[in-house]
Amino acid sequence: MAAYDVIVIGGGPGGYVAAIKSAQLGKKTALVEKEWIGGVCLNIGCVPSKALLKNAEVAHLLREGGREFGFKIENLELDFPAAVKRSRQVSNRLTRGVGFLMKKHKIDVFMGTAVFKDRSTLGVTLTEGGEEELKAENIIIATGASSMIIPGMEPDGEKVLTYKEAILQEKLPKSVVIVGAGAIGLEFATVWNAYGTEVTLVEMLPRIAPLEDEEASKEVEKAFKKRKITCLTGTRVESIKKVKAGVQVTVTTPDGEQVLEAEQALVAIGFRPNSKDLGLDKIGVSVDKRGMIEIDDRMQTNVPGVWAIGDVTGKLMLAHVASAQGIICAENIAGEKTITLNYEMMPHATYCHPQIASFGLTEAQAAERGYDVKVGRFPFQANGKALGLGESAGWVKLVTDTKYGEILGAHMVGPEVTELLPELTLAQMMEMTPDEIARNVHAHPTLSETLMEAAHAAVGEAIHI
Repeated sequence: MAAYDVIVIGGGPGGYVAAIKSAQLGKKTALVEKEWIGGVCLNIGCVPSKALLKNAEVAHLLREGGREFGFKIENLELDFPAAVKRSRQVSNRLTRGVGFLMKKHKIDVFMGTAVFKDRSTLGVTLTEGGEEELKAENIIIATGASSMIIPGMEPDGEKVLTYKEAILQEKLPKSVVIVGAGAIGLEFATVWNAYGTEVTLVEMLPRIAPLEDEEASKEVEKAFKKRKITCLTGTRVESIKKVKAGVQVTVTTPDGEQVLEAEQALVAIGFRPNSKDLGLDKIGVSVDKRGMIEIDDRMQTNVPGVWAIGDVTGKLMLAHVASAQGIICAENIAGEKTITLNYEMMPHATYCHPQIASFGLTEAQAAERGYDVKVGRFPFQANGKALGLGESAGWVKLVTDTKYGEILGAHMVGPEVTELLPELTLAQMMEMTPDEIARNVHAHPTLSETLMEAAHAAVGEAIHI
């Protein structure tokens, strides 16, 4: 039996970061991963999808941007399989890098499936065959989540897909119905549409990007419709039938039942935590009815020495949140000074076109909580850098409290807004006010000037609008 100070189950952006931090804090550390070092994010999620989105941006420019930018291309041929291969190269490079980090920090990696035998002991069935028994005083569960599947709409990898099959396939569908208009649905709609695929988005809730600010949803839907992406909101999928030509998706819209025909369907309705088959019931770890492992602010479960981070906790299913949880968890195990997370203020980023970025309260939520709300906004159409890029759609909206100048949230739609988030989240964390953001001199011309201008507007001193 191999003994460690810390064992991490799951090698995604939460797990491998927790392992590295534990090793840095002097703990003898092991990591158990059943499939991919780097997890879904690095292998078939966040990272390769961003590579595909860059290819899609270029493809859209070549197909649609000639008139604005002064070029003409005849007999244009786009190679979608080459885009997928490039995304795999990007992914592979990063996963090799994580493997190197494991060796650098002397973290023992076991490729296999772990099950609790007792509170401090794991049985690991190795992928290459055989079994190992590992023991540690502290075990961190970081097993992530899997695609939620609707009964009767199970994926076959050919006609009905989850994000996993969609991101790996080199085939470009001629037409596709995307069930779910959250981040995954919006990003795949952007990629496929850029290559000429006929895309229909189906969302059961009243608007696309339903978890974002209502104005942001409207702005993105307007941009999608301009790109000829069909958006069916307030629409429920009743069934997906596989036929010779592809799929028939029966939906109930506000106007009645309709049958959508396409070559493929992508089901992107959310995720369920990977908490089953770990032996958690054997050791008494509390799991809610949705399968999410319950934790406190320290990332500890109700069982001493058993911790959980990332998507399996259901706190906020985002890779960067999992990484932050991993660091905090390792620090708590080591008895180091650390912080607690305010999940409401965590950044959200969706890389469709135009991008969506946000954190904190929406304008409506702030008003519901009794704040005297003051909103500062600034449009990209008045920003020189955005106009030069040919990306003038969208805006920055800063939500503040009039009484104390507290930053309550921000919501942005437009070019590279995901890169603009850190200034605002840092300002909120450090309890800065809009006036201080406005006083910070921003280089000109940059997209970041929209933050400064929105801050000026929030204190009633708008300059360029």
